[in-house]
Parts: sequence; C-alpha cells; structure tokens
Amino acid sequence: MWFRRDLRVRDNPALLAALEEGPVTALFVLDPAIWAGAGPARRAWLAANVLSLAERIPLTIHHGDPREVVPRVADGRRVHVAGETTPYGRRRDDAVGEQVELVATGSPYAVGPGRVRNGSGDPYQVFSAFARAWREHGWSEPARTPRSPDIEPGDSHRRALDLLHRAVDDAPFDLPGAGEDAAWRRWRAFRDDGLQDYGSERNRPDHDGTSRLSPYLHLGVLHPRSLLAEVDHGSTYATELAWRDFYADVLWHSPESAWSDLKPALEGMRYDDPEDAIEAWRTGTTGFPIVDAGMRQLRETGWMHNRVRMITASFLTKDLHVWWPVGARHFLDLLIDGDVASNNHGWQWVAGTGTDASPYFRVFNPVTQGLKFDPQGDYVRRWVPELAHLPGKAAHEPWKSDVGYEHDYPLRIVDHADERREALERYQAVRG
Repeated sequence: MWFRRDLRVRDNPALLAALEEGPVTALFVLDPAIWAGAGPARRAWLAANVLSLAERIPLTIHHGDPREVVPRVADGRRVHVAGETTPYGRRRDDAVGEQVELVATGSPYAVGPGRVRNGSGDPYQVFSAFARAWREHGWSEPARTPRSPDIEPGDSHRRALDLLHRAVDDAPFDLPGAGEDAAWRRWRAFRDDGLQDYGSERNRPDHDGTSRLSPYLHLGVLHPRSLLAEVDHGSTYATELAWRDFYADVLWHSPESAWSDLKPALEGMRYDDPEDAIEAWRTGTTGFPIVDAGMRQLRETGWMHNRVRMITASFLTKDLHVWWPVGARHFLDLLIDGDVASNNHGWQWVAGTGTDASPYFRVFNPVTQGLKFDPQGDYVRRWVPELAHLPGKAAHEPWKSDVGYEHDYPLRIVDHADERREALERYQAVRG
C-alpha cells in the first residue's frame, strides 16, 4: 500500500483492498520533486501527518524518486493506491505503473474527477450545474476501518526520517494537531457547535465559523465522504465540499489550467509586474486593512479565511493588475492546505480567467468587503497591531481618523477607484 494523499487508516478503501490480499507493506515515499517545491510550512504539515500515521501503523518511509523506490520496495508485488488526479500525480503514476502493477481504489474526493458529466457526456463548465449533478450522482458510504491491519514492519530510510523530523522542528509557526485523531476531534467540535450556523458564519473572518478541516482534507487525513455521511447533503457545508470536487474535476479535464488560463478569452490581457507593490501585498503592507490582515494571517499561520482569500486575490489581480499565477504560487508556498486544483482555480475564479460566469468585471472593494464581513474590525485588529487602537469599524478606514497612522501603519499604495477603472478598461480592450 503506497500512501500519498490518504494519510489515514479509517475510511481508506485502497488500504482495505491491499489487506484483502494478505500481509501488507505500508509505504510512504518522500518525493524530492514535491518536497523541494514546498515551503517550510507545507513541509512541516506533511511531515507531521506522515509521522502521525507512522505512530498508528508500521509505516515504511523512503526518500527518493517514486519511479525507483516503489518498484524496489514492491519487489514484484501489486501496489495499491488511492487514484491520483493532479497532473504531476497522474504522470508519476503512469511512470510507476509501467514497472509494477498499480491498483487504484478510490480517490481523495467524494466523487472522483471525470465521473460527473452533463447529458451530452461533457464535463460541466459552471459550478451550480455541477453541484446538482454531483448530488444526484452520489457517493459511496464510508469504508470500514480495519481493527488490526496486518501490516509488516518496514525498514525506513534514516535520511527520510531525519528530513521529516527536521521539517517539524523547523515549522515557522505552531501547527494544528496532526493526524487522524486530531482531525476527528476538530470535525466533531465543529459538527456539534458550528455546523448549524455555518451558512451565516462562514463568511465572517472575525469569527471561528469555519470547520478548519481543509488542511486535513488536503492530505487525506480525513476523507470528505466521512463528513458527508454526517451532514445534510443539501447543506451549505456539503456545497463547499462540492466546490472541492468541482475544481478537481476541472483540473482533470484541463490539466494545463494548473498554471495557465482555463478560458482563453483574456489571453491578450495586459498585466503589470510592480515588484514593490507585489512585495507590499506579500508582506501585508498595502495600506488596505482587510488585505493586510489576510496576508499576515497567511504568513503567520499557514492558513487564511476563504472570504479573505478572495479579497486578497482580487486586490492583486484587479488593483495591482498582476497575473494570477504570481499570487497562486505565493499561496501554495505558504498554505498548509495548499491544493493546486482548489487554490489555482479559486484564483482564476477571482481573476476572471476560470469558471466564473461573470468574470473580470467583478472587482472586490477591499474597504466595503472589510466593513461587511468584519463589521467591528476585530479581524483587522487581531492581525494588524498598528491599527489595534482604532475602535470598531474605524480599523477599516484609518485615513478617516486623526490618529489612524500614529503607529506607523502604511499609507495606501494605490487608489482603489482608479485601479478599478483601469481594470475594467483593460478588460474591455481585450474583449474587443
């Protein structure tokens, strides 16, 4: 059993399929191609969850190219996996599958990419139609949990273990609790205390109204099928899980959209590369409080509230006129839930080059967004201490206060109204 984005024992059909054949070697391969491309936060989160799984079952951990490691460890045996769906994962599995018999069971999604199609057999282009068909298609019940899995002790590479332990030690901030038990504790706490109000609370970054399960879902520490078994399938929370499946489906059908525009309509758009402004965005010093709060939350925790992800993405693409991959790469470098399908297509939705039906002319106003979703300024004051002295909603508009800048909060780097007009003019120009 080769573990990848399914770092769990519970509800793992691929593991059950392997156990049906007899004693199993449980393998995790620390892939240099993935490891080198991740920032310290993502490496630490992956490492913590791999090590947690290794405490639950005898996990053989190796470091190296999976095309070499997997056949060597398998030594002629079948290799069971959960099906991979990202462009890199599919290429890697195709290459490994040329050397060993690779048996794929399940995927990291409630409904695997490519399985939900319209009446003509084509993939869905917009989310609302996909979500209806997704619910109609349905998904399997959670798989049973093996009580005493017959997994053989393995011989892990010391280099691999050292890399994992060092990554955890070098984490740039305190990580959430890793592993299945911590994930289930978080889910149950949210299910019992937060799920009922999720529909109204999920857009409030000043409240703890989201499940905070995306880091666990990203690495398969929890499977979405397990969560859907405990919620109303018509609920807002189920819809959010459908978004995750939708973006995976988009990437499955259009793998090139990982780093290029899904829709070619804006290919002629003129973009800027303002280095100082991009750095201000990255460091949370743009002078727009809700933007700066979000970017600092990202830097200091490896996570950002989804509403603020949209606001900060809109600021980079519409106010600074920067092509979305610049922001997508920064997010993937820092987010512990950084998923190429959800992250990059979320960016394209905001930028207007992806699945949004009303694309480029939607420009988020960072001030009105802040006032609407953080009405008392609590989120801003938490992450931007230079504005902690401003009461209530005044934290969103320090330029209106006589003391707004007395703690050296930066001035606004652009005029939003001017940049909104510029964004619309560029959109009209490229649309002809």
